[in-house]
Amino acid sequence: MFVGGVNQVVREGDLVRRPAGPWSGTVQRLLAHVAEAGFEGAPKPRGLSEEGTEERVEYLPGEVGHDFAAPQVRSDASLVAAARLLRGFHDATSGFVRTPEDVWQLPPREPAEVICHGDAATYNTVFRDQLPFAFIDFDTCHPGPRIWDAAYTAYRFVPLYAPDEADLTLPLPEARRRLDLFADAYGLSDVQRAHLPRVAAERLRALVAWMYAQHAAGHAAYGQHIREGHDRRYLTDAEWIERNFTGVYSA
Repeated sequence: MFVGGVNQVVREGDLVRRPAGPWSGTVQRLLAHVAEAGFEGAPKPRGLSEEGTEERVEYLPGEVGHDFAAPQVRSDASLVAAARLLRGFHDATSGFVRTPEDVWQLPPREPAEVICHGDAATYNTVFRDQLPFAFIDFDTCHPGPRIWDAAYTAYRFVPLYAPDEADLTLPLPEARRRLDLFADAYGLSDVQRAHLPRVAAERLRALVAWMYAQHAAGHAAYGQHIREGHDRRYLTDAEWIERNFTGVYSA
């Protein structure tokens, strides 16, 4: 059994089972769409249980990047591969036809250019041959702008952690260099690159607001995250990003 940040996930052979939410049917349809579009960096859907309480997807062999300190996770090659993987996913979702019956866990954001993964971080990335191969855990998918998703993935893969996160932070020049590398690999425009730090900070504050709302609604996992200080981590990082990156890049 795998234990995620919110859900318990069980593997049985080439199948992964996890609790279903109201959005699981939409996620299954999205995964089928990107597979048909030729995107190989996501598990194929295997449907819902007869009771509708369990979602099933293909198991993807490999190593998940839970340890950011691992050399293969922190390498420039992995950063480039992650950016290209996210771009490939976004491009594959651009033809996804939305319907009034779609349900998303996170609220859609405008302009809805693509379907965002919502949590394309190292811990939701399968590595093969020391490089990102696929994303997993698509519960947080939602329509939104490319940069909204790219900003969070850059935050996690560069990473853009403030200096008090002593074991994982980077010297500022190195963080800026790696952010440029990510932007180049994804193919961000000059305008998108200029806005990327601001959007990263905005994305982290939106994440904290989501955590507080879920905690208030009685979701225990989010309460645990708050007690562990995840909200303080994100708010500290948002302020550091704004102080050190906003205005550095010009459109």
